Amino acid sequence: MATMIDSDLGALTAPIQIECPDWFSSFLAGRSHRCVDDSDRMRLVLDLTAEHLRARTGGPFGAAVFAAVDGSLISVGVNLVEGSRCSIAHAEMVAIGKAQQRVGHHDLRAAVPGGCVLVSSAEPCAMCLGALPWSGINRLVCAARDADVRAIGFDEGHKPPDWVAGYARRGIAVTRDLMRTEAVALLRAYAAEGGTIYGPASPTRPA
Repeated sequence: MATMIDSDLGALTAPIQIECPDWFSSFLAGRSHRCVDDSDRMRLVLDLTAEHLRARTGGPFGAAVFAAVDGSLISVGVNLVEGSRCSIAHAEMVAIGKAQQRVGHHDLRAAVPGGCVLVSSAEPCAMCLGALPWSGINRLVCAARDADVRAIGFDEGHKPPDWVAGYARRGIAVTRDLMRTEAVALLRAYAAEGGTIYGPASPTRPA
């Protein structure tokens, strides 16, 4: 469907708006904001993702940024592409953007002593894969694999097969498959309940 574009100057200068769901505050109020190991961090992320699915506020992905030194929670994010009508609103991008604005710097490595860990319910898509090095993240921990996400129909884009080694060369360590089974169950539940499988229109993906 074509969208009419108005010529209003206010619309041209308006900020990008990606609003977090109302339930974020109550969810975080009952959680520890310091997770000292990867399992605790992933538990928070998968619980966040599960709540996101229960609330039907977006796609089946969640992420969080933690301080590497003491495990302090800096930010959380979920996939808000549909609600925000903005394709960049992937869970990792939301979490990274919120973390950067919270610490007041575009480079998390420079702003947070000891650096930051991004924990995600799934491996990054092509967009998020490119964004991580520019964000200053030191380490990535992910649950579901790229293949798991593609299996329910999402287009993850073109990614080099040696992306983990590429990250290592840039000083970003990667831990894969942590709680993968639980993360895959969330993906499959989303698909089974008729969740939208959105993505770019193409000759093989109708608009």
